[in-house]
Amino acid sequence: MLNMVWLVPILPLIGAFLNGGYSFSGKKLVRPLVHTIACGAILGSFLVTLLTFIHFLGLPSEERSVTVTLFSWLNLTNVKADVAFLIDPLSLVMMMIITGVGSVIHIYSIGYMSHEKSYARYFAYLNLFCFAMLCLVMGSNLLILFVGWEGVGLCSYLLIGFWFHEKKNAVAGMKAFLVNRVGDFAFICGTMLLLWSLVSVGQGTVTYTELKGAVHLLTNQTVMGFPVLTVVTLLFFIGATGKSAQIPLYVWLPDAMAGPTPVSALIHAATMVTAGVYMIARLNFMYSLAPDTMNVVATVGYATAIFAASIGFTQNDIKKVLAYSTVSQLGFMFGAVGVGAYTAGVFHLMTHAFFKACLFLGSGSVIHAMSGEQDMRKMGGLKDHLPITYKTFLLATVAIAGIFPFAGFFSKDEILWHTFNKEPVLWCVGVLAALGTAIYMLRLVAMTFFGACRADEKTKHHIHESPATMTIPLIILAFLSVCGGLLGIPEALGHLVGWEHSNLLESWLEPVFAGPHHEVEAGHTMEYLLMIFSLGVALGGCYLGYTLYTRRQDIPERFVRRFPRLHRLVENKYYVDEIYQKFIVDNLLRLNQWLALFDQKVIDGIVNLTGSITKVGAFISGWFDRVFVDGLVNLSANLTLQGGRGLRLAQTGRIQDYLYVVVAISLLILFWRFS
Repeated sequence: MLNMVWLVPILPLIGAFLNGGYSFSGKKLVRPLVHTIACGAILGSFLVTLLTFIHFLGLPSEERSVTVTLFSWLNLTNVKADVAFLIDPLSLVMMMIITGVGSVIHIYSIGYMSHEKSYARYFAYLNLFCFAMLCLVMGSNLLILFVGWEGVGLCSYLLIGFWFHEKKNAVAGMKAFLVNRVGDFAFICGTMLLLWSLVSVGQGTVTYTELKGAVHLLTNQTVMGFPVLTVVTLLFFIGATGKSAQIPLYVWLPDAMAGPTPVSALIHAATMVTAGVYMIARLNFMYSLAPDTMNVVATVGYATAIFAASIGFTQNDIKKVLAYSTVSQLGFMFGAVGVGAYTAGVFHLMTHAFFKACLFLGSGSVIHAMSGEQDMRKMGGLKDHLPITYKTFLLATVAIAGIFPFAGFFSKDEILWHTFNKEPVLWCVGVLAALGTAIYMLRLVAMTFFGACRADEKTKHHIHESPATMTIPLIILAFLSVCGGLLGIPEALGHLVGWEHSNLLESWLEPVFAGPHHEVEAGHTMEYLLMIFSLGVALGGCYLGYTLYTRRQDIPERFVRRFPRLHRLVENKYYVDEIYQKFIVDNLLRLNQWLALFDQKVIDGIVNLTGSITKVGAFISGWFDRVFVDGLVNLSANLTLQGGRGLRLAQTGRIQDYLYVVVAISLLILFWRFS
């Protein structure tokens, strides 16, 4: 299987080229051909990944890391890098998520985008997105990772702005692209600083397996008085805040809802936003040597979790609520890796891919049924009209809320448990964020599926369940949302039933995270108590969310009337976009205008002045040339002509005239000689 693993990223790339060429060929659109190519490519990648995963299951844990080299890329004196793939437990988990969930989203898109004119272009972009993300997680070195890193940034721009004929969609795509460039610049600086530092100690490399054995040489190195590893890891983390939408670079992700709903599921669940979490997990050996950076990662992660959760309470666009939910859940993942619980972070990344993909695709099914309407205030009472969508959406909601025994309970509880042992204050923040998640998600369910339908009569008439191409993916993802957590049953629960190695995911990832993972010191009793407490918080949040937005809607209404400024503040997302607009975007635009004016008046002025001086100089030079140079030449010619004309008169053709001249000249000579 290792000889075929290169097919995993290449198949989607081939699909992207085929559909891309077909899209721009001008030929008549044959939809079955388009989605067969696209879905076949990503399903083929999933099959190869699955067979590789099964092959690795049969290997001893110490042999579950293989580098598959395709060809040499960079071969310098101090640095060498190959186009190669690192296949190990971590990359296989990511590959399974990307190709598995990606395949489901591709199939769902067949029904959701069935009437789209740019059908081939859409699937070409979708395949290209998966190719870029697979390069990111499979690359054996930082350079391949960065190629995928930039690739998903480009594809997000193309997909978010897919319906670019509407200005707001095009602006959303550009916003995602530009915000990510800020983080990407930091990532580039971090890579260059790391490489420069390693070259200075004679260990220039960007390959993970070599970095793992070389980074300890930098523990005493400094740059501008700061530890090199701290600076490098912070720069990498800034890059991660862009890709994975953390404070302060999260602002692009809610606007990414401008793209088609399956794109939102792909970006928010299985691909782009998980890139930053994966990068830190992959470089765990480096981050574990930079405790200050770890504290920053954990703090920013939990701050983002509760910040985004609070915004979710006041959003009325069904996709916007899920967008801020994604930002919040990503905060939990960063909180996990920030306290050294790398396995817990990857575990939540996996379970989040299941239930968040289900939620986004479920919201797409609702929007499809509501003829494009996304405002929850115009929904309600849909559970009877959309039974499959409702049931799958509810299961995914219970999972993200953290109810036992659904997937979200196990992964979120594992994060909170490790955080409690490392940073109790951050644990409190995490609990509040978890409570908020349960409340705003049940608010979403209540406003969408319960109560009376608030849609207009025309929309009500067209409400219907989605086709099988959309509902079957929902059922698959709902099943994974329910059962996915069984891969990471904590040892404390396994101990109750005599299952010694219940946390299968931790055992699987142990070769990757051996050494730097956070050791838990508290006993099982405390873990049981915290588990019960977090479950109580989740259940209480679900009860509050359901009650406040079904039977006691007067309570939220009274709260809004009593605290209008607070509600307005949160509803407007704390005016972060407006602050960015005023202090950054507007100032950059002013700088742009000033530079344009400087270019027109100064740069262009200097150029135009130089041109004018050149024109004057050329005029003077031409005049001098015409009057003096050409005048002297013409004078010589005229004198020669006049002289010729005069001499020509002497040529009469009569011999006696010539004799007179000879006699006259002879007399003059004699006169001169004897005078």
